[in-house]
Amino acid sequence: MKKALVCGAGGFIGGHLVNRLKSEGYWVRGVDLKENEYGNMSADEFVVGDLRDINVVRKTVTEDLDEIYQLAADMGGAGFVFTGDNDADIMHNSALCNLNVLDEASKKGVAKIFYSSSACMYPEYNQLDPDNPKCSEDSAYPAAPDSEYGWEKLFSERLFLTYQRNTGIDVKVARFHNIFGPQGTWDGGREKAPAAICRKVAMAKEGDAIEVWGDGLQTRSFLIVDECVEGIRRLMESDFNGPVNIGSEEMISINDFTKMIADISGKDLSIKNIEGPTGVRGRNSDNALIAEKLGWSPSEPLRKGVERTFQWISEQIAERERNGG
Repeated sequence: MKKALVCGAGGFIGGHLVNRLKSEGYWVRGVDLKENEYGNMSADEFVVGDLRDINVVRKTVTEDLDEIYQLAADMGGAGFVFTGDNDADIMHNSALCNLNVLDEASKKGVAKIFYSSSACMYPEYNQLDPDNPKCSEDSAYPAAPDSEYGWEKLFSERLFLTYQRNTGIDVKVARFHNIFGPQGTWDGGREKAPAAICRKVAMAKEGDAIEVWGDGLQTRSFLIVDECVEGIRRLMESDFNGPVNIGSEEMISINDFTKMIADISGKDLSIKNIEGPTGVRGRNSDNALIAEKLGWSPSEPLRKGVERTFQWISEQIAERERNGG
């Protein structure tokens, strides 16, 4: 039986990843600041702890592990990442988690480690045209991310790959493109655009206007979490190290994305564009490299994943209202 550690197991992708590993027969230890709030947690052992604390890392990164999945980070949606108010915490907290976990893994002789980077590390100058963004893996340099979150991700990619060169630890790096789905954060200020818009539409009354930050012409691609986890596992089982995009190539404007969710809801709603942080003008995954190296790339239609996510968030809102929240 293989043994794995999932750092960030109390979070959205981490919770889904733990369940996937368990379904494959792994023994899994999870670690995070908190347990998974939606009960999406089947870990054999769960440690509530702070990976910025080296003592927690020494306790959870043990010699008997075959694999480590490092997803723990200080993160959130545009309202958290792009205001500038959280930049010091984002850079300090995420970098410290990566430094601690990676160094301890190399000291303990762990064979393989996965690092979750982000499409936010791509240069802003390649993402100014919402209709033709460039996010191929080889376009990362000259570096010019549009946020400190992106700079930290870029630094940490290099950190992991230097440890591979200097210590021999087998490193896998993936750049996530806007992962969404059931059991993700959907309110509170750190939710990302798909969950935030699903929440707004689910709570709206017939004829309401849904507020969308910016002019809504900014484009993105969004990937359902099941396919993200599939990509992680395929990368870990391959002889390719990355970095590689894990995302969808189905690009859509935020206004059209909002209209899609309104259509799914069956409500007659309009859009009200307001000022707010938006990030780059365009971003879309380029899946040529993942298809070449892994013989696979994500393919689930966006609407299918959005339908499941909207239903789940609607149920969460209804449950909260029943409980007087």
